[in-house]
Amino acid sequence: MLKNIDPLLNAELLGVLRAMGHGDDIVVVDTNYPAATTAANTVHGKAIRIDGADGARVIKAILSVMPLDTFVDSPAARMEIVGAPDEIPLVQAAVQAEIDAAEGRSWPMRPIERMDFYEQAKNAYAVVATGERRFYGCFSLKKGVVAPDEGA
Repeated sequence: MLKNIDPLLNAELLGVLRAMGHGDDIVVVDTNYPAATTAANTVHGKAIRIDGADGARVIKAILSVMPLDTFVDSPAARMEIVGAPDEIPLVQAAVQAEIDAAEGRSWPMRPIERMDFYEQAKNAYAVVATGERRFYGCFSLKKGVVAPDEGA
């Protein structure tokens, strides 16, 4: 264990978050998503498993150490519901609440059509597979920058 580090952030995930650069994407997906297949196409090359937590909890942990990209309008995205693209299910509302809390403001996720999400996920830096069992618990986060210390 480490002090001040969320215990969900295992060594593999911390290493990936540290290695990612500005503008890189990390995809956080539910338990039904083909994480291993998609992850094989990513920079990291394999799925990072966090089976003991839901999507909102995993995203809270990630955002405790990773800034979102302020150079784009929507650094966070959600998979659209097939046939109901404007509907926000509870799983997505929970993740939106974590994003807003981490950023200290409302910053709505942009929707991505389901099949487009699958294609875009292949270009991510890494895929994190959660224990989320609610449908449409699939998200993408774009890494931002850490500002220099004052006076540096």
